[in-house]
Amino acid sequence: MPLNSSKLSWLLLVSLLVVLLSACGKNGEAAPPADGIAPPQTAVPEETAPPEPETPAYTAPLTGLPLEEPITRRPLAIMINNAPAARPQSGLIDADVVYEVLAEGGVTRLVSIFHSQADNAKIGPIRSIRPYMIDLGESYHGVLVHAGASNDAYAILQRQHKEDLDEITNAGSFFWRDKSRKAPHNLYSNVEKLLEGAAKRGYATEETAVPGYSFYKENEQPNSLESANNVEIKFQLDNYRVSYVYDAATGLYKRSINGEPHTDLESGEQITAANVIVIGADHQVLDDVGRLEVGLSLGGEAVVFQQGKVTRAEWIRKDGDIIRFIQDNVELPMVPGKTFIHVVPNTPDFASHVKAE
Repeated sequence: MPLNSSKLSWLLLVSLLVVLLSACGKNGEAAPPADGIAPPQTAVPEETAPPEPETPAYTAPLTGLPLEEPITRRPLAIMINNAPAARPQSGLIDADVVYEVLAEGGVTRLVSIFHSQADNAKIGPIRSIRPYMIDLGESYHGVLVHAGASNDAYAILQRQHKEDLDEITNAGSFFWRDKSRKAPHNLYSNVEKLLEGAAKRGYATEETAVPGYSFYKENEQPNSLESANNVEIKFQLDNYRVSYVYDAATGLYKRSINGEPHTDLESGEQITAANVIVIGADHQVLDDVGRLEVGLSLGGEAVVFQQGKVTRAEWIRKDGDIIRFIQDNVELPMVPGKTFIHVVPNTPDFASHVKAE
């Protein structure tokens, strides 16, 4: 029996609906394509917490900076000339700790402790040593490096059999003169030659018990409420006026002398420090030349500049230890990096030697 047109139309409509329904998956999902390959899915990224900072396997005891392996090299305590004719110096930029102290006549000298970053090709100019400089260098278990000494310093070195390298008396072949500069501001050496000289004289060249500082952990900072981005330090003479400007981008203080950037001769880079510290000590003039006795055992006032903050503190010294800095009987941590410590007279008063703003 032939179908009439209305029934034929109705059957075609039903057939079309069946085909459309079969093309859909369960729950309205699209059916897989004819070739059986599913279209790529867009991954939704999962939110993850930031990774914890890795704790370095080793850190330098005097800078707190990470190391790939522990340091076994013995420190070198090098007396670096700071007269105007000796600037800019070489290698000072890589010292771990630098003490700026008065010699005679208002001139300052830099007792520079080279330990963790001491692969410089050239360090100097190197000058003479004083008794209190011997004390500072030995507190870090360092070999003392100098060119000459005051009479009192020579007496200590010789009678107490100190481990020193003196260009004048016992180690001249491990130093050299730079002919481009005038003597006495032209004496240099480097770590490799100095350690060679120490070994030749029978001194230990390895040391694993170097006294170190405590350091702030990552993201920690001084809790002082007092801020200062500019520091000025006056010793005695106007042409030894030291200043620092804090650079918030790097967290470092940029060092200047008499308003001019204090730079490294070899690299041209300005010298910087993570910690700038000023301490007061009693200074006594010993003779008509102006040689000094500087008291570095009794303690006294200190001002510590770190990350743009000022901490009023004290310095203390125990037998056989380095100078440390305390507030409320608790040692202040250092910011990882290099440290400059300035020893100024207590007269007319400590505050007259340091200004911050």
